[in-house]
Amino acid sequence: MKPRVMSLVLFTCMVGLLIAPHNVDLKTSLISLLAVAIGSGAAGALNMWYESDLDALMSRTCLRPIPTGKVKRNQALYFGVILSVISILTLYYSANLVSAVLLASTIGFYFFIYTIWLKRKTPQNIVIGGAAGALPPVIGWTIATGTISIEPIILFLIIFLWTPSHFWALSLYKSGDYKKAKIPMLPVIAGTKTTKTNILLYSFAMLPIIIAPYFFNFAGLFYLTIALITTLYYNYLCFELFKSKIIKTSNKIARKVFVYSIFYLFFIYLVLLIDNAKDFLL
Repeated sequence: MKPRVMSLVLFTCMVGLLIAPHNVDLKTSLISLLAVAIGSGAAGALNMWYESDLDALMSRTCLRPIPTGKVKRNQALYFGVILSVISILTLYYSANLVSAVLLASTIGFYFFIYTIWLKRKTPQNIVIGGAAGALPPVIGWTIATGTISIEPIILFLIIFLWTPSHFWALSLYKSGDYKKAKIPMLPVIAGTKTTKTNILLYSFAMLPIIIAPYFFNFAGLFYLTIALITTLYYNYLCFELFKSKIIKTSNKIARKVFVYSIFYLFFIYLVLLIDNAKDFLL
């Protein structure tokens, strides 16, 4: 079920729920968040069912349950399908139709569009497929409001624009794995230099969307200050990666960018949550 991915999905969804302008009772919130967590796990299970052949070839994924024989492929498929249905129905009954449709769209997009269609066909798989990972805060917002407005769209764009630099940094120092598995990640298809350039450009693209919550009045000066500092440091790391020439040094910086990017996204949403705490605690 990819628990580490689930934790980030659940957290960003919770932030969307808590900073929304409508209060939701604790029972509804907990059941709805549980449904989203189950849906995320279901998508992960379906992904690992379909990609078990690739997972067995890559050092990063060869110890997953299917390649190691702990879980049979059919078991993963049934598990993923059943959990998908349960999560969508649970969210529909605990929250509303909009949230349930968004969760179904997230699972469907991640599995059918990203996993089956894009991942093995185009180096832009991460860019387009990133839409699935960017939807949880929108789901959280709709659990509270039942509608979509500019605020959840900005929350969506923060993750959507963050995703390419995050995964392309990983693909730089794991390019051998992707090449072995014949996955057309950007470093494999376009080379290291092009990948570094794209990582840098996407990190710069984060700046305007990161400050957008402040200018659209759902975050204050505290958020703006912290978000700018952490994003500028992210830009700096990506620039250092762009300048690096030696492969060993480049891989070391790429790993640093990847690790920092995980904490960076979590921290951005945490600061946004703290900044809005006075509103949802009152």
